[in-house]
Amino acid sequence: MEHTIFIVDDEATIREGVALALASEYRVRTFAEAESALAAADEETPDLVLLDVGLPGISGLAALERLRALDGDLLVVMITAYEDVATVVAAMRLGAYDYVVKPLQMAALEATVQRALGSIRLRKEVRQLQEKSLREQLPCCIAESEALQDVMDFVAAVAKSPDTPILIAGETGTGKELVASAIHYRSPNFAGPFVAVNCAALPRELLESELFGYEKGAFSGASPQGKKGLIETAAGGTLFLDEVGDLTLEAQAKLLRFLETGEFFRVGGTEVVQVRTRLVSATNQQLEELIASGRFRKDLYYRLGVVRVRVPALAERPGDILPLARYFLDRFNRKFGKVVTGFTPEAEERLLGHRWSGNVRELRNLIERGTLVAKGEALTAVDLGFGPAIELPTAGAAAPAGLPDLLPPLTRDGLDLEATLRAVESAYCQQALRLAHGNESQAARLLRLNHHTFRYRRKKLTGNGESDPA
Repeated sequence: MEHTIFIVDDEATIREGVALALASEYRVRTFAEAESALAAADEETPDLVLLDVGLPGISGLAALERLRALDGDLLVVMITAYEDVATVVAAMRLGAYDYVVKPLQMAALEATVQRALGSIRLRKEVRQLQEKSLREQLPCCIAESEALQDVMDFVAAVAKSPDTPILIAGETGTGKELVASAIHYRSPNFAGPFVAVNCAALPRELLESELFGYEKGAFSGASPQGKKGLIETAAGGTLFLDEVGDLTLEAQAKLLRFLETGEFFRVGGTEVVQVRTRLVSATNQQLEELIASGRFRKDLYYRLGVVRVRVPALAERPGDILPLARYFLDRFNRKFGKVVTGFTPEAEERLLGHRWSGNVRELRNLIERGTLVAKGEALTAVDLGFGPAIELPTAGAAAPAGLPDLLPPLTRDGLDLEATLRAVESAYCQQALRLAHGNESQAARLLRLNHHTFRYRRKKLTGNGESDPA
């Protein structure tokens, strides 16, 4: 691929000399002032700009800032007439790749150009690997809904920092770990490890030693060699702490120190350990409530949440249901050696109409089960566990057979309210079961109850008795 280089310098001899030296290998365009170079860059983004600091009109530093605003990945090498340290520092802070000093040494300039363009090739290769990792591993990136596209666009922006802490909020099963993975694979740390740990799954007495490691003999049962903690394991990469609200206060204090200094002590150790690890955390709890009750540190909350992302529930993004279902179907076809081609129209309708209280995790499990048991070319509603479709009476239709007068009039003789309510509840339970063809799960959904509550009430009404599921 032929690289395009802009040379911006008000001295004609420098423009012509540099252009002559580079024209045999690169496409070169020259400009005597920043204004014309900026106009050209607005139409055609170059691969590299050689930019003089001391330009008439718009200065070199001002032009650098505007070029970087046009394209944050654009490489700019500054040309200065003397080694002005303050100017060089200012240019590097504004994003300059490097600088060269007049009078120009062509061999040194060509080496700088080659290094810069080599970094472009490396950057593109890295991006290709990142995108490949995202496509292969992260179904959360299948975002056709505007709600999730906004999340993924935000993730792409904040991931560019290699160490800024990020806090992900969202219901259970929404894919918070997948979003954390997307942050990792889009960050400069993507070649390092991605280490995920569920804080709620670790015994509280082992939290500190798992996170920070321990020295030999630190406690009874400790490995005689000691152990590296998860923070060290994730060095140079990303540590994902799921359910961070379940950390003990002691672990919270040590984590806060690490976030502020990059340092910590292993359990039982006296030597400071220093590593660079990106920390991404997630929770489905209201951390503000935990702070109010004294179970979570306020200072740690603000340190973890320098950047905050909320993953919307699947019910908030129905446009992602079928694309995700097709992704999981392809995945489980390969896993089980199946060739299921898609979904029947009824199955798609039931997927779109489902409430998805378990979010993406529930959808994944449903498709896995359906793919495993499917016998036809397309998954049916029955394969997915929905059962046959339920035909509900239309509004204004006559009351179905079997339902008594639900609201008997209250007369001077009074009525037995408890018995009436039991009769109403029993009648609706029976009618729901008829409509659902005996399927208790479907009957429970018709009555806006969970399955266990429906079963409990039904058995209570029939006198069989069962302990309250709550």
